[in-house]
Amino acid sequence: MASDSCTECIKGSIHAGLPAGTKETIHGLNTYLTGNRTTPYAIVVMYSDVFGLSLPNNKLIADAYAKSGEWLDYLPDFFKGDRVPLSMAEHLIPVDATKQSVFRKYTGLLASIPSFFNWQNRHRQGPTDAICMEFLRALRRERKGMKIGMVGFCWVGEYAIGAGLEENMIDIDGARVPLVDALVALHPSHLAIPDDDKTLVVPVSLGWRAEDSLVDFKQMNMVKGVHADNKASGREVPGIAHHEYKPGRHGFAVRGNPDDPQERKYLEDSVTQVLTWFGRWL
Repeated sequence: MASDSCTECIKGSIHAGLPAGTKETIHGLNTYLTGNRTTPYAIVVMYSDVFGLSLPNNKLIADAYAKSGEWLDYLPDFFKGDRVPLSMAEHLIPVDATKQSVFRKYTGLLASIPSFFNWQNRHRQGPTDAICMEFLRALRRERKGMKIGMVGFCWVGEYAIGAGLEENMIDIDGARVPLVDALVALHPSHLAIPDDDKTLVVPVSLGWRAEDSLVDFKQMNMVKGVHADNKASGREVPGIAHHEYKPGRHGFAVRGNPDDPQERKYLEDSVTQVLTWFGRWL
């Protein structure tokens, strides 16, 4: 169930417009809620990039997922207000790279590096993983019997995939269940292959970019190899799909330039990728 395509979902909304949802405290985290609150077909949890709830694009993307009327979308602030400044977003992944001079790019990045390293130290993998997984554990226990989808972007891609690993399953009413029922990761950073996807137990759709300054495109074939090895060894392999965005660049699903026809297509296609996958598996 769900829309097969969403080419109209984000036209005129990404990078512009007002978010349609509201903020509430959900399981201890400030959370942006949007979509069907009364009779949702399933819940979609969206873990944002490092710019968090302060970047309007993240809320507008959640709104785009909710346009079908089938989902209730949660966008939790797992950074607890301590997100990367938006000024760094424009230095690192400008909306329109053609308007950024080389001098401006590198002087801006050099000025941002110390504060970014300090931010990374405050949000190390262990503590951040604990926050992400605890939110999902609480949500799964609260919403027993309801399907949950998970989508993660960029830096949080590894945490989204982690939600579907066998070792993160929990016991509910005497049964061992995964934290989510299906997941999507778009331009996921910091993947440790094979550990981050070797024990997947839920269907996963991955979006890769051919020209990514932060993620090696070769990782796509590495993931394919892990799943092929699992299948050959007799391990049950969940559904998996890979989408290549060529040439693409890092952040294409969040920070793409809507005035550029090709980048706008990436924005629209990445929303379609998410909705099609959840329509199939949720």
